[in-house]
Amino acid sequence: MKRKIRTAAVIGSGVMGGGIAALLAAAGVKTLLLDIVPFDLDEAEKKDPTARNRIAKAGLDAVLGSHPALLMQKKDVDRISIGNLEDDFDKIADVDWIIEVVVENLQIKKDLFKRIEPVRTKGTIVSSNTSGIPLKAMSEGLSQDFRQHFLGTHFFNPVRYMKLLEIIPGEETLPEILDFMADYGERYLGKGIVWAKDTPNFVGNRIGVQGMVKTIQMALEDQMTIPEVDALFGAAMGRPKTAMFKTADLVGLDTLAHVARNTYELVVDDDARDSFVMPEFVNTMIEKNLLGKKSQGGFYKTDLTPDWKPIRKVIDPATLEYNEFEFASFPCLEKAKEAKSLPEKIRTVVYGDDRGAQFAWKAIANNLIYAVNRIPEISDTIVEIDNAMKWGFNFEMGPFETWDAIGLEKSVARMEKDGLAVPAKVKQMLAGGNSCFYKTENGKLFYYDFASGTYQERTVSANIVSLDALKSTGKVVKENASASLVDLGDDVLCLELHTKMNSLNREIVEFLPEVLETVDRTAAGLVIGNQAGGMPGAFSAGANLVEVAMAVKANRFADLEKMIAGLQYGLLNLKYAPFPVVAAPFGLTLGGGCELSLAADRSVAHAELYMGQVEIGVGLLPAGGGCLNLWRKFLDSVPEAVTELDLAKFFIPVFMSIAMAKVSTSAAEARANGFLGPKDRIVMNRDHLIGEAKKEVLTMLDNGYAPPLKRPFRVLGQAAQGMVAAQIADMANGQFISEYDAFLARRIAYVISGGEVRDNAEVTDDVILTHEREAFIDFLKQEKTQARIEHMLKTGKPLRN
Repeated sequence: MKRKIRTAAVIGSGVMGGGIAALLAAAGVKTLLLDIVPFDLDEAEKKDPTARNRIAKAGLDAVLGSHPALLMQKKDVDRISIGNLEDDFDKIADVDWIIEVVVENLQIKKDLFKRIEPVRTKGTIVSSNTSGIPLKAMSEGLSQDFRQHFLGTHFFNPVRYMKLLEIIPGEETLPEILDFMADYGERYLGKGIVWAKDTPNFVGNRIGVQGMVKTIQMALEDQMTIPEVDALFGAAMGRPKTAMFKTADLVGLDTLAHVARNTYELVVDDDARDSFVMPEFVNTMIEKNLLGKKSQGGFYKTDLTPDWKPIRKVIDPATLEYNEFEFASFPCLEKAKEAKSLPEKIRTVVYGDDRGAQFAWKAIANNLIYAVNRIPEISDTIVEIDNAMKWGFNFEMGPFETWDAIGLEKSVARMEKDGLAVPAKVKQMLAGGNSCFYKTENGKLFYYDFASGTYQERTVSANIVSLDALKSTGKVVKENASASLVDLGDDVLCLELHTKMNSLNREIVEFLPEVLETVDRTAAGLVIGNQAGGMPGAFSAGANLVEVAMAVKANRFADLEKMIAGLQYGLLNLKYAPFPVVAAPFGLTLGGGCELSLAADRSVAHAELYMGQVEIGVGLLPAGGGCLNLWRKFLDSVPEAVTELDLAKFFIPVFMSIAMAKVSTSAAEARANGFLGPKDRIVMNRDHLIGEAKKEVLTMLDNGYAPPLKRPFRVLGQAAQGMVAAQIADMANGQFISEYDAFLARRIAYVISGGEVRDNAEVTDDVILTHEREAFIDFLKQEKTQARIEHMLKTGKPLRN
């Protein structure tokens, strides 16, 4: 019988346990969340199930109140039930997976597993979310069947958003159990799997925490300020905007110190053990409860001025006093802004000659050397270490990819010049004529394997289709500076955007007819998708506002109207194309990006989908068919057998989505909002999107695809405008929206309802598209819309005027 996970028990309802339960619920798993009975119950409470489940209930409440949300949608909580470890323990006999997420104490974990042993059904998978306690010690004295089905599954916090899942095999874990859990974690939970050895803090935390603590040590030695270090180790180095110290504040200084201290105590043979010793000023901060975000103050904090304006402050390690934050920069960072690629940016920083560049080099060199010295102790390959840092710490490049970026030979020469101990295995690698850790040959990626001294092919899941790999082997059918048409094989092509944030511009609009002609002539179907990096990444963040603003300033409204018409009918022709079109949206799918997805026959969406039509924020409305296709998406979800419809019930949610710029916080919510339909699919793993979208095209072809027919459709008509007018006025009077928002909203209602037509009239696509286009140009001519666009371009934030 094929193994399945339909039910699970999560033991421990803290931050991690609650996060794991929420993820399982999103994946459709009925989950039992258990915790201890409170110690402080009075006699009456000891008989009260609600009181006895108080700790688990608090954990579930924390999940419900979390921000950002841990649940994909609120109703997922219906799949989570709570209980306690006395009254409900026997229920674990009926689950398919038991996950331990209790306090990091060996004896407590051992006692728990001894209790689980006689209750669990033979063959049930049991895993620990420990961040460093040896599996061998936890499972000591337990049965062979238990040990064969026991492993480590180390999630990263927040569980929903962090891609990394470290899987740690026990000495006796069955290979088929490991294979099943890796596949389940990747496909159903959407995680990137890193195989870790049973060593302290495994892979991600071992490398990541060493880099953070050692950098803090070095910052004190070199008298670098906290803002200076964060300026260096942010976007210019391919790191998150939170950089080093802000990341520590998010994690919690107490948590960081605990992991560092735990590692120091366990890695007695580590030659760089002292790099896990937290500087004394940090320990003092922890004693003073300056823990970061959780205590409203850590390395950084935000105060309010007497007139209630926020003011950012940063701590002085020497005095532990907070000073007003000032942005830091160095010549190397200013020069890096001119670089066109991340490797070029990193080289510019580490090979600069200013004080910041010298510090960045020193910190990077130390972490690179530490990473290579951990092979094969924590992992057999460089790939696992690189993936752990990318998926667990949101680095754009792992240590060995970074080493390639700065040049292996050049960096080693400098390390030796600086008196650093270059590992012998790296010297041997260079001596063998191998000057990089990764290389691509015939579209396949190879990595250098220290054990064999040769390059090995990097294996990836069969579910992953790499656009970069296809492009490197000449699979580009057609391209321009903004987009490419890539051959996915099996007569399926992929339209890939590659502008900044994959925004739509004139070049892409003009490319659409060529795409349609090429697919119709040479292929059988089309996928629209890309594999942009970052978290959450961008399928497309909308139209290129810079291009629009420049045209407005030059008074080129006729050109803009022509471009909008080109977009409208390019997407309309896509909608009625004689071949299946499947969009693969993920992350930011806003404005024009949302319209691109709505024009497809179907979508295969990533679970993390932030989808919405946000044009009103810059004083505009969806004018690439967004009003038309969202309305039709709602109507098309109704079976043809239903002939009597109250269109007002459809109109209100469509209007509110556009007029209030609603953006989903997940694909599940996008479906609830009507942006995804019943035939659209949701995929948990973003790496699988292109492959799954291709499968959807092939399935549609196998099922005898027929394109949709152009038919008139019903609109609410003038009744809609009167219906929302009072509501808009009330919102304006209550100052929920500005007068200008009200002006825009009334016109949006006019467009969606079909304009000056009778109630429940039938109209064609062209009617709505004309209204969209005319309103868009009229809005652009308004000073307040122009002010909104200018403000957005300057600040990245909407203006309410």
